[in-house]
Amino acid sequence: MTEGTTSAAAEGADTLTRLEQEGEIAADYLEGLLDIADLDGDIDMDVEADRAAVSIISDAGSRDLQKLVGRDGEVLEALQELTRLAVHRETGDRSRLMLDIAGYRATKRAELSELGAKAAAEVKSTGEPVKLKPMTPFERKVVHDAVKSAGLRSESEGEEPQRFVVVLPA
Repeated sequence: MTEGTTSAAAEGADTLTRLEQEGEIAADYLEGLLDIADLDGDIDMDVEADRAAVSIISDAGSRDLQKLVGRDGEVLEALQELTRLAVHRETGDRSRLMLDIAGYRATKRAELSELGAKAAAEVKSTGEPVKLKPMTPFERKVVHDAVKSAGLRSESEGEEPQRFVVVLPA
């Protein structure tokens, strides 16, 4: 191996170690939260797309965990930000950690990917741009990725919280 390859491999290992540490800090924080709220749930940690991913799952039906998701994922978004702040407090570094509770984000990701693919198909058939409803940054990112994989481009327009995706012809 050359020196450049060795340093790149070491840098990748350092990044993986840092992301795993973020996941562990987040898991500890969320375990404490579950204890305080007297909710049952297991914590699953992973690293996906260069970011720590932490999920709270439950065997005993996810009805209790739905309280942590909230309406349209609002509570989930707030908990994600609090968890990122807890990680930041421990590490001093900004975290891009993703939190999922009871599979909400995974389900939402599938729905949004389908929405992005349908919008791309409509743009391909009509040649006209398609504006979608306002979305959170997470939702917009999923739609942008789906549009890109369909071979088109998209842009975000507007100001938060009314920011939306526009799918454009190639």
